[in-house]
Amino acid sequence: MSNFREKLSAAVVLFLLLATSARAEQSKASEGEFGPVVSAYLGYLRNEQEVVDDRVSRREISVGYYRRNSNRIKALRQIAVRLARDTHNDYLPELEAVAGDELGLLFEHPPRPGALRVGEVVRNTFRFLGTIRSGEPFYIFARLDTYEQAEIMERAAAAAKKTEPSPGIQTGPKSATRSRRVVP
Repeated sequence: MSNFREKLSAAVVLFLLLATSARAEQSKASEGEFGPVVSAYLGYLRNEQEVVDDRVSRREISVGYYRRNSNRIKALRQIAVRLARDTHNDYLPELEAVAGDELGLLFEHPPRPGALRVGEVVRNTFRFLGTIRSGEPFYIFARLDTYEQAEIMERAAAAAKKTEPSPGIQTGPKSATRSRRVVP
C-alpha cells in the first residue's frame, strides 16, 4: 500500500512539474510582446506558481490552499496581461486579488462585492479593476500611488468646500434641541 502511495505521489509531482514547464514555455512566448516591467511581473507570477507547486508537492500546504493561490496567480496574470495590452504601456500598478471572504484583508470595513463598480475608488487607496473568475471569483484592485491619493483627497476637500454654506447665510438652528424655559 505504501509503495502505491509513493508511486502515486511521484506521478503527481511529475505531472505538476511537466504542467508547470509547459505553462512556463507558453508564457515565455507571450511575454515577448511586453516590455521589461510587465515581463518581470509575469516572471514573478511564474516563480510564485513554482513555489506553490513545490510546497504542495512536499505536502507543506493543503490542496485547498494550493488551489486558491494557484487561481489567484492566474487571475493576477490575466489582469496584468489585459492591462498591458489595453494601455500599450510598460507599467503595472500594484495589484491585489482577493476572494470575497478576503476583502477584510484590504479594508477595515469591507465593501459589499455586489456594490463594487469597475473604476471605482474604494477608501481612497484602491481602484476596483474588476472581477476575474478563476475557479472562484477574485476581486482585483490596483493600489493608488500617493499622488493619486492626494489628488482624490484634494478633489473631495474642494467638493466639500463648495457645499459648505457661506458665513452670512443662516441654514438652521445649531442645536437639535430647544433650550429650557426657566419659570420662577
